[in-house]
Amino acid sequence: MNLLLKLLLAHIVGDFLVQPTSWVEDKESKKIKSPKLYLHVAVHALLILILLGSHPTLWPILTISVLLHYLIDLAKLYTQNAKNRRAFFFIDQVLHLIVVSFLVYMYDPLEVSLGLTQNQILLFLVMLLLNTFVSAIVIKLAMSRWTPETDDKDDESLSKAGYYIGILERLFVFSFIITNHWEAVGFLLAAKSVFRFGDLKESKDRKLTEYILIGTLLSFGMAMACGILYLNIAPQL
Repeated sequence: MNLLLKLLLAHIVGDFLVQPTSWVEDKESKKIKSPKLYLHVAVHALLILILLGSHPTLWPILTISVLLHYLIDLAKLYTQNAKNRRAFFFIDQVLHLIVVSFLVYMYDPLEVSLGLTQNQILLFLVMLLLNTFVSAIVIKLAMSRWTPETDDKDDESLSKAGYYIGILERLFVFSFIITNHWEAVGFLLAAKSVFRFGDLKESKDRKLTEYILIGTLLSFGMAMACGILYLNIAPQL
């Protein structure tokens, strides 16, 4: 994992730790003419040089990494705007990670092995999709007949907050189960109950309480089912 960890460390330090906000603002305003863009790329190159100084394939890795980092950042500067800024931040990071994965695959292919067979990886991806987006749709459809009507016109809930909370909690539960940390599932359920208790106490609505309880049990139950299925099927693949 040596090359992978060093490239990830160089990326994290270069993109997050030593890149001040003033550099980001300068790049966004001046784009290709920004000296901070080239300074940022130079810092990234220096970090790779320091971390991989003795690596036999230093120069090809350095050249590819720096060039693609510059092109990705430049493309982001010319395509992002105020509306898609958040989305392009994540796209930018994913592209950088793809470059890192490509370099590791090219120059140290054995390092990308996770000890899983191809079928196990495919099963993991299937369970991941079932546990997130598919479960969200299933739960929404299953509970649509019971959606409670509330008189609270001052609802300050964030847009789609429940949707994303559900996905995150199922990912946590799934991760806890496949890593054999069942006690953490109980802790997560208890923590959610504490946060929900105030809302339910304030509303004094039995239907809302039952609705939230059913949704929580469905969400946790589907995540647990995916985790148990993965644990039982994966060893046979």
